[in-house]
Formats: sequence, C-alpha cells, structure tokens
Amino acid sequence: MGVAVGALVATVVGFAPGAVADDVQSKQWYLGPMQAEQMWKVSTGKGVKVAVIDSGVKADTPSLKGQVLVDETPKSVAYGATTDYSGHGTTMAELIAGTGAGGGLKGLAPGAKVVPYRIELDDLKGGAEEKKKTPEPEDAIRAAADTDAQIISMSFGAQAPIPKEKEAIEYAASKGKLLIAAVGNDGRRSGDTIGYPAAYQYVVGIGAADKSLTVSNFSSAGNYVDLSAPGQGFPGWCDAFFRSYCDDVNGTSSAAAIASGAAALIWSAHPDWTVNQVTRSLIDTAGRTWAKNDPSKYAGYGFVRPRLVLENSNYNAGPAHVDPLAGENRGDLLAKSGTSSTSPSPSASTPSQAPEKGSTGSTSAAGSSAESSKDDNTLWVVLGAVAAVVVVGGGSVAVARARRAR
Repeated sequence: MGVAVGALVATVVGFAPGAVADDVQSKQWYLGPMQAEQMWKVSTGKGVKVAVIDSGVKADTPSLKGQVLVDETPKSVAYGATTDYSGHGTTMAELIAGTGAGGGLKGLAPGAKVVPYRIELDDLKGGAEEKKKTPEPEDAIRAAADTDAQIISMSFGAQAPIPKEKEAIEYAASKGKLLIAAVGNDGRRSGDTIGYPAAYQYVVGIGAADKSLTVSNFSSAGNYVDLSAPGQGFPGWCDAFFRSYCDDVNGTSSAAAIASGAAALIWSAHPDWTVNQVTRSLIDTAGRTWAKNDPSKYAGYGFVRPRLVLENSNYNAGPAHVDPLAGENRGDLLAKSGTSSTSPSPSASTPSQAPEKGSTGSTSAAGSSAESSKDDNTLWVVLGAVAAVVVVGGGSVAVARARRAR
C-alpha cells in the first residue's frame, strides 16, 4: 500500500545550508510571534523523543547531527529509516528538533530527539524488492508504540480508513502516546476531506495557518481538525539531494511537525504529566475567538501556544487520567489500558505520492483578536470563526460547523 506525504508545491531557491542561517531561520516567521527564544529559556524539549513516521529522515544534515536516534528505531521496521528520497521527512524532523546548525532550519524543540521511521510511500526507488522491505504505516505505528518515544508525529495520509492502521492507532493510544497528524491539503478541492490517520479517534489532527495566522486555504477543513499551527511560508527540503532548501514548502505536514515540537516543549517542562494533561494544556491555551466547547471546522480548538503553559510554572493541566477528548474519542483508551503515564526518558484506497496542490493564498475565517505579549510588542493574531463565510472559487459560501461524529 502506498500513502501520500503531505508535501505541497515548493519554489526552489538557491541558498545552501552552511552559509545562510540568518536567511533560512528568518523565514521561519513563527519563531518570533511564538516567542521561541523566551520559551527555550524554560524548555527546549530535552528528554522528549518524537517518533517521526514519514519518508525517512536524513540524519546527517547540519541541523540534525546528533538529533536523530537511529539506533532506537526498532529493527523490525528500521529498513530505510535514514533514507529520504523526497526530503519531506527530513524537513519534519528539522522543524521538530533541528538545532539550526550550519544554516539549517531551527526546530521548535531543539532539545528533543527524533526517532526515524520510513513507511511505504509511492516515492520508493527500488521497485518490488524495496517495497517488500519497507514497513506499512500500521507496522511503524505499532513499533513506535512499544518504544519510549512519547510523541508520534505523522505527516502522511490516505483518503480512506484502513482497519489495521486504525487498530495500530488505538494500540498506540492505549500505550499513552500523543498521536499528532496532518489533516491534509485538500481544502481547496474539498473543504471537508480530511485524511487518515488524522481522522481516526485518538489522533490530534492539525491544520495549517499562514503568516497572518489565517487558516491556509489548502488546509483541509471539517470535523477532525483539533488544532492549527504554522504551516505556510517557510523553507524546507524538497528532493533527495539535499543541496539546498526550497522556499515555501507549504502544508499541514509542517503544521503537524510544529505542533509536535510544541508538545515536546510542554512535556519536557512537565515530565510527570500524562498524555491527557499535555493534550489538555494544548487545547486550553490555544488561541481562538470562539467558545472552547464549540470548535471551528477550520482551526479546531485554536492555534497552538505552548508559551502560555511554559510561562506559568504553576499551570494546572487538570486530571491525569481523564482524556480531554474522551467524548470525541468514544472513551479513554489510556484509562482502559491502565497505563498511567508516558514520561520522558532520563536522557535527554491508495493515493499516489505526487505532491498535493498548494497555494500561497489563504482561507480567511471571519473574526479576529490579538493578544499582546507581556514581554514585548509582538502580537499573536488569531483569525477564525465557528460559522464563517469563506470565498471559494469566487463565490461566497456559508460554512456551518458540525463537530465530530467519528
């Protein structure tokens, strides 16, 4: 089975790692508004491991040297884990835990570590033999669930649910893993087409936002969007040669990676928290202009803001053994399994893999608010609405929110 990674159209630009740290990282526009430098004084994600299930992770890019725990990928699914034909998985790893060294991308959680997994995608080069050796998504998810990685980041998708994959997701959830996935990039074609695994229960589905914090118009919308994060307007790898970054590698894939980094920051600062508490803190502090109990089909519970958790040393994340999404998940698998926590380790149908169509435009939802930082004049602008009027193909379409019926 082949699945699609969530890459979008990218424009190749001629800046090479090793010479342009300022140029590359200055294009990571969200680091300023999210007050990354301030957050890193409290937490860098140290001690947290993130399983990146994707197109593989090239472990020796300047930004990832020392960040990829190659030996911790279970042998049963280790084939090709550090081979990346598209650059997609490597970009996700850098957005999560890149150090920024050598002019590379700076991860939101540069103290975290990545455990790489390559799954069967349609970019495989070795024909039937390579396809046979490369793990299916469900095999990688199950394998990751049996490790001490706390977060499983998934920036791939298919249009239909797969029973074995669904079972693997539930198994990982029962093990106390935080499952984060890109919702897909079909917003322009079909506003309610959200891919799997994001649409499974127990997975936190992430939509994308642009520099103005407007939901990107390529970001899939519907009943399975849980949160949104920056996913448009910054560089990434886009081929197998890793000679230079490409500009504007847009997609919900990047948003899912950044949300995974946000979760890593929080879990590192609160290593005794359960997955329920980390998830609840992300939901409760998300930026939104709508009621928390009435999520937007575009941005879910809002835009991730881990700063609000980190800046409050007495932050109350609520009960450890109550799933904040239990109503949507049809129960709490963590509680049913008897698993109490997953704490950081002491040391730190088959679609093609053709890139999904992207755009530099955006879908603007009505309503806005701005929060002034207490530290500086940066504004964290939140745009979105529960019932919004959006422009699609030149026409005005009223979009009503109908929350999950999973």
